[in-house]
Amino acid sequence: MRRLARLGVLCGLLWLCAGPLQAGAWLQERGAGFASSTTRLTWPQSYGIQGWQLPSGRYDTLYVEYGLSPRVTIGADLGRAISGAGKSLLFLRLPLIGAGPMRLSAELGAGRIEGHQALRPGLSLGLSHARGWLNADILAELRGTAGTDVKMDLTLGLNLPQRRKAILQVQTGVQRGDPGFVRLAPSVVLPLRERLQAEIGASWGLVGDTSAGLLLGLWTQF
Repeated sequence: MRRLARLGVLCGLLWLCAGPLQAGAWLQERGAGFASSTTRLTWPQSYGIQGWQLPSGRYDTLYVEYGLSPRVTIGADLGRAISGAGKSLLFLRLPLIGAGPMRLSAELGAGRIEGHQALRPGLSLGLSHARGWLNADILAELRGTAGTDVKMDLTLGLNLPQRRKAILQVQTGVQRGDPGFVRLAPSVVLPLRERLQAEIGASWGLVGDTSAGLLLGLWTQF
């Protein structure tokens, strides 16, 4: 708990010294979109640096969202669910508070997780600052008799010179039948072309997760 408290203080201090990424609580403008493709490789923390030749896990994701109207963003989320099982979901996002530095949006996704029909309601709260953004997302994956999993992510983003970004994310979740987990995932985003960016990051399980990981991704806006 002391480690988590220190992390919260760090996020707050960075926020005081940090416009938002077009995701989370922010809707896409009409006719505009965002897409990302990421690969996360994982190893047990017990391996140490010398044992990192071959990853023990790999997770690929594809995320797309598109502004259907000023008040409606639609999208697709393909890859891995909270449990690590495969998912394929379509979602709809609507604004609850859609003006000013604070944004609150509601989301509803539907599709399949691990072969089960699933609904995924969620809420996103975002705060924008002159040099960055802070976003909190909470999602529940409802799979009928297969159970419900819940996840909450806290994301701090910092806009850097030359279109670069620094991101610090605290990922938390509870899978049915398992203890909750807390994972720290920092990354940097680097421009490649006008509408193409690369994300390079890492992850480290703090509570209920003994994995370490590397993240490689591509972002594009259209």
